[in-house]
Amino acid sequence: MMPRLLSLLTGAAIIAAPLSVTLAQDAPKPAPKAATADTVQPKGLPVDGIAAVVGDQVVLVSEVLAAVNSARSAGAKVASAQDLVKLEQEILQQLVEAELLVQKAKELKVEANEAELQRSIDDNEKQIRSQFKTEAEFKAALKEAGFGTVDEWRKLQNDQLKRRNLQQEVVSKLKRDGKMTAINVTEAEINEAFESNRTKLPRKEARIGLRQVVLATKPSEESKKKARAKIDSLRADLDKHPEDFENIAKKESMDGTKELGGDLGWNRRGRMVPEFDRMMFALNPGIISPVIETSFGYHIIRVDRVQPAEVKARHILIRPKLDTADERRAKALADSIATVWRAGGSFDSLSVKFHDSAGDEDKTIPEYPRSQLPEPYRNALEGKKLGDIIDPFPMPDPSAGVNKYIIAQVTFLDDAGEYTLKEVRERLRSQLSEERSMRRLIDTLKKQTYVSVRYDPSKQTVTP
Repeated sequence: MMPRLLSLLTGAAIIAAPLSVTLAQDAPKPAPKAATADTVQPKGLPVDGIAAVVGDQVVLVSEVLAAVNSARSAGAKVASAQDLVKLEQEILQQLVEAELLVQKAKELKVEANEAELQRSIDDNEKQIRSQFKTEAEFKAALKEAGFGTVDEWRKLQNDQLKRRNLQQEVVSKLKRDGKMTAINVTEAEINEAFESNRTKLPRKEARIGLRQVVLATKPSEESKKKARAKIDSLRADLDKHPEDFENIAKKESMDGTKELGGDLGWNRRGRMVPEFDRMMFALNPGIISPVIETSFGYHIIRVDRVQPAEVKARHILIRPKLDTADERRAKALADSIATVWRAGGSFDSLSVKFHDSAGDEDKTIPEYPRSQLPEPYRNALEGKKLGDIIDPFPMPDPSAGVNKYIIAQVTFLDDAGEYTLKEVRERLRSQLSEERSMRRLIDTLKKQTYVSVRYDPSKQTVTP
């Protein structure tokens, strides 16, 4: 298995630790893939017994074997019986240490971050299901893995993700409370770690950095007048029948909340554009706002509920219509911005005046994998050199139904190849320090908790 310190470089690190994959082994296990060509066949799961006792909880042999098979499915190489024994020993240790962290979380009354947990659950299921062409294939794989129903599999996934979330939350709490402090790492130790693992490091991707002005296509004044007249009419209707807010939103609103009657859910300050945010937090529950204008269009807002630092609101949005003439006007403006920029115009001034602050695009992207750029970016940047200001190019704006225009300058270029020590030194320093801090925590928890390991993979025996 790849040493834990390399996980940061591959983006897999969750909590830096010398536990190889302390949390990864407690993560949800995907349905099995096709059999690999490993020399040693995986062990089946029927064998059971107590592999270890941790406090008042047990780790079963079947859990160890399931995690081993999952690790092999994910790419762990097992070419001999000795390799299999080593993998089982590592995973048994990881499961014990994961349980120590979960028990510490319970002791400190640490709760799972429910919002983050639900996102992880949804993303995990989506990612796993995407590996199968049909629902029938997915269910067949679940059956082969020993699951009776999709709900049974989903419950296991959710339980394991909750355990992983608890581990993350308890480590975060211990850091906040000063119970886990950084440990110094010497240059010699960093050099040694790099030399020991350089052949196992992944090759770095080609990367590029940009600064950009994202220019939104704006409606004409005539279109804005028509949209304003429309929402003023709706506001007048609400004066007469305020109870019709949800029905009007379902019929007239022009965004993704339409089917929900304009429901925006719970929101904290700063989530919405400033004009919307100010009005939403100024309203009392049940009061309907006057019409306000934002970069998205015209809104009417109603706050349904309030709690500390959050409000639950609905809105009706009417967007001015955009057409090809508006797009042509935006393209002409983008061309003029590029001309001014190339002539020495200030990026800061241009971005303040023209960048679409309502969008999700950053003004500055220090570095980013070229292969992960959207296709319009990849095409426009092909063959460009450091410092080049590229010709404006269109980027679809799904919310508006037209294109935005991107004016960008290349600020960083790095070809694909092997990592150098200089490139990874600080990441290795941080990772080694985190690993040692985590190891100290785990060793302390082992001293405070009853731990008895009863399964010996080398002998395939379970001690009573």
